[in-house]
Amino acid sequence: MVTGTPAAGLESRLGVARGAFRLELALDVAPGEVVALLGPNGSGKTTALRTLAGLIALDSGRIELAGRVLADADSATHRPPYERRIGVVFQDYLLFPHLTVLDNVAFGPRSQQVPRAAARKLAHAQLSHLGIPELAGARPVSLSGGQAQRVALARALAVQPDLLVLDEPLAALDARTRLHVRGELRRQLAEFAGATVVVTHDPVDAIVLADRLVVIEDGRLVQTGEPAEVTRRPRTDYVARLVGLNLAGGRARGHEVRLDGGGVIMARDALDGGCLVAFRPAAVSLFLARPTGSPRNIWMGTVGGLEPHGDGVRVEVTGVWGDGSLVAEITQAALAELGLRVGGEVWASVKASEVDVYPS
Repeated sequence: MVTGTPAAGLESRLGVARGAFRLELALDVAPGEVVALLGPNGSGKTTALRTLAGLIALDSGRIELAGRVLADADSATHRPPYERRIGVVFQDYLLFPHLTVLDNVAFGPRSQQVPRAAARKLAHAQLSHLGIPELAGARPVSLSGGQAQRVALARALAVQPDLLVLDEPLAALDARTRLHVRGELRRQLAEFAGATVVVTHDPVDAIVLADRLVVIEDGRLVQTGEPAEVTRRPRTDYVARLVGLNLAGGRARGHEVRLDGGGVIMARDALDGGCLVAFRPAAVSLFLARPTGSPRNIWMGTVGGLEPHGDGVRVEVTGVWGDGSLVAEITQAALAELGLRVGGEVWASVKASEVDVYPS
């Protein structure tokens, strides 16, 4: 892939105020590393993206990329976007409809004062590397979703960036196209020598594409780590819902955890002190009467909701361990056999061996 080889990656401290909202985020990305920035709507993902790109000025903090200071609130430094060596792929790709694919990709180098012939040569090299040289003369209106995504990526890479920022890069694709393009995009990002930030709300995109996840809520970092660690041990309700786990906080004494909302749960491992417990919806069994046998965690609750999920159904059970709730995942056959309805009583159980416990 035609790209520079930065001596250092991204080191940033982003402080931005927008009315009552404030983003305070430390975001560092090493050369060759792909970081996914995750968060709910309104968490500050777009603000972070626009600040890195130079579209929003810092109120506090500093951005340094490949050893160059791009922004520093203390010294009122603010380099404009065209001086930042940052390639951005927007959610809707934003290809120029009046230009050919080749001239779309050449636009970035031309804006950096690269002569037209050299810019077009560089653009053709990027299209060839991404396997779409035959699209050079096409107009954006004729492209499929997957083709448009590749062209947008080629345009971002043509400026030989030190940082690549992708804003919901697969959101505009249908499910079948997304599956194929996701794998191809991962290969392309693995070949990029610079730092990459993928802004997304989709956990599958984040887990497949990224080496590390950074999760923000209300403008603040709430969790970061390798995908396997974040998905196994979520630290907030948002992250737990994102990765499909039940989560509760409490205090552990050995294998017993007294939950903050009331009630007790037995866990697989022993721990002492403040903790979080997590378990899979598929590990929860539901009964119409109190079950007998080996489960050590049994609660009576109320069916709060029923939602199709893949080949099965997710059942929200409210009123367990005080005012808490959990989600169980059962088959369609089990739903029919139990005859569950919203508002009805149900017993839920989960084996201690299925409950993970870790410090809060």
